[in-house]
Amino acid sequence: MTLRHALLPLALLAALPLSAQTQRGFTVRDMVALDRYSSPALTPDGNVVVFARRQMNSEVTKASTSLWTRNLRTRDMAPPKRLTPDGWNVNSPTVSKDGKAVYFLSGKNGSSQLYAIPLAGGEPKQLTDLPLDVDAYQFAPDGSHVALAMAAFPECKGDLACSKQKGEAKPKNSGVVFDRMFIRHWDTWNNGSYNRVFVADVGAAAAKNATLVSGAINGDIPSKPFGDLGDLAWSPDGKQLVMSVRQGDRVEPWSTNFDLWLVNADGSGTPRNLTAANKAWDAGPAFSPDGKTLYYRAMQRPGFEADRFALMAMDMATGNTREIDQRWDASADGITLSADGRTIYTTASELGQHPLFAVDVANGEVRNVSGPQGSISAFALAGNTLAFTRNTLQSGDQLFVTDADGKAPLRAITPSAGEMLPGVKFADAEQFTFIGWNGETVHGYVVKPWNYQPGRKYPVAFLIHGGPQGSFGNGWSYRWNPQTYAGQGYAAVMIDFHGSTGYGQKFTDAISQHWGDRPLEDLQKGWTAALQKYPFLNGDKACALGASYGGFMAYWIAGNWNQPWKCIVAHDGVFDNRMMGYATEELWFGEWENGGTVWENPAGYEKFNPLNHVKDWKVPMLIVHSQKDFRIPVEQGIAAFSALQRKGIESKFLYFPDENHWVLKPQNSIKWHDTVNDWLKSHIGQ
Repeated sequence: MTLRHALLPLALLAALPLSAQTQRGFTVRDMVALDRYSSPALTPDGNVVVFARRQMNSEVTKASTSLWTRNLRTRDMAPPKRLTPDGWNVNSPTVSKDGKAVYFLSGKNGSSQLYAIPLAGGEPKQLTDLPLDVDAYQFAPDGSHVALAMAAFPECKGDLACSKQKGEAKPKNSGVVFDRMFIRHWDTWNNGSYNRVFVADVGAAAAKNATLVSGAINGDIPSKPFGDLGDLAWSPDGKQLVMSVRQGDRVEPWSTNFDLWLVNADGSGTPRNLTAANKAWDAGPAFSPDGKTLYYRAMQRPGFEADRFALMAMDMATGNTREIDQRWDASADGITLSADGRTIYTTASELGQHPLFAVDVANGEVRNVSGPQGSISAFALAGNTLAFTRNTLQSGDQLFVTDADGKAPLRAITPSAGEMLPGVKFADAEQFTFIGWNGETVHGYVVKPWNYQPGRKYPVAFLIHGGPQGSFGNGWSYRWNPQTYAGQGYAAVMIDFHGSTGYGQKFTDAISQHWGDRPLEDLQKGWTAALQKYPFLNGDKACALGASYGGFMAYWIAGNWNQPWKCIVAHDGVFDNRMMGYATEELWFGEWENGGTVWENPAGYEKFNPLNHVKDWKVPMLIVHSQKDFRIPVEQGIAAFSALQRKGIESKFLYFPDENHWVLKPQNSIKWHDTVNDWLKSHIGQ
């Protein structure tokens, strides 16, 4: 196979003429077509890194993912080598305990199954041949057994063929009767199945059956819609597993009570709830090397999905627990233990960045091991090697390696976006601060247009992040990427208002029951501060854009702060907060954010309800909404568009029948960006 430019040695890339690297700005077509790198895995000695590379076809309609390897002990600048054959689309790589094989999932033969391929190269070998799709897997410490996540029907118990038959059955009518929620979740209607954990032997022949080990636990593992087997851990002796599960009963849609359950790997006995005393979220278990301690993450407040995840240690003999990181005001994303069990590696948001940290298990001391800039999306640790993927406002994920302490110079294994697109000039970004609500410091970013020249003024895209417990920091997005606006000749301004993550839990908490006042004050003061600090921002030519909570804020400012804006874009936003409290699927969210149920606290839902301010709407608005968005149903967008049309305000409605809360299909993403860019161009020029 001829290697594409994306894997040329960096020295050759640097030799390209400068003029070839500064021709134009970044576009959505560049973004959609870019190769994407992910899923780093290391051999046990840390000598070889394995990673996934996602490539788009020439028609920009379909992507496929392959696995690549790089020997880290050579310094000859040889490019990575492709491991999986052409024509295979794979995911979820891990390396065997002996370092001789790489495991992965693939639907090559029509069903997602587990495969292995020699690290040295060769043909993939199918390890499972089960009636159901394998959605995720995790090997036991000795490699002889593997935990498998599959969607099965409870009434079939461990009979995989029964679940397959039931899932494929075609009834004579289309009516479905539900007797509890969820009736639908994220973008899928409930068909009665649950995510279950099975254990299979890995032998000479592909496993055709597996033992159900989570059947007595009434809940999904992995959790829907985005869970994985990072919420499962094998005991060091391979005899037991611990998994995080939320009970699948009638209170599930308004509960965040995930518990850690201990089960036997052979399916025998009765599962034991290890964290029943905590009615909030327990997640991410990991055993100490000797099996005597279970580490995990825990929230404190039931019903709040954006509470701080603390790092916890449980004595398996006594059940006693302690918090490891009491002095660290951050929310840990996960737990990866060092080989000696003395250090927990985890990522967390911090002041507009998302670094990798090492936490001392004994004293809770925390140190940054990835550097102060950028966002770490995934990492692997083996021997004295640390591999991680990092993205920034200038590049998607790039794979780097260093030593376990992060002190050795970084070695780039894959190219940055700039190296893949030498003809594109990526815009510069700068973080700034100002005094916001309650006299507290608030952070923001300004991104210059790609063709910035001192002394000129540029139209502005004012981007409002979702969540609302989220952040527009130093990271890369394939949905809301400020480089796509900078590439059109706009500047971008982003404010991490109160409610954003990475600034301490108190800062995050400040937005709950205050959707329309405290963050609005931050946005207003941030806009004023940006205009004062950056004279190239043209405050007379600005458009406000947001999705999800950002879409709510777009509707809110249309009636409460519409003076600066020449146009507004609202994607999948909350227009009627009261109806949202009834129509969304994850009810705990609205109930926490508005101080109770709709009937318990109707004033909480009406206090910041955008529809109550439609009388003051006057700014042209583009609305985007999708049919399969069950988080914020499409009727929210339709209602807002109806209001605009009835009032005679210039407006457009972009509708996707096949997307969910996000627009993910390549050509749909292009349509989204083209429509938004045309809207901006017609109102603030270029």
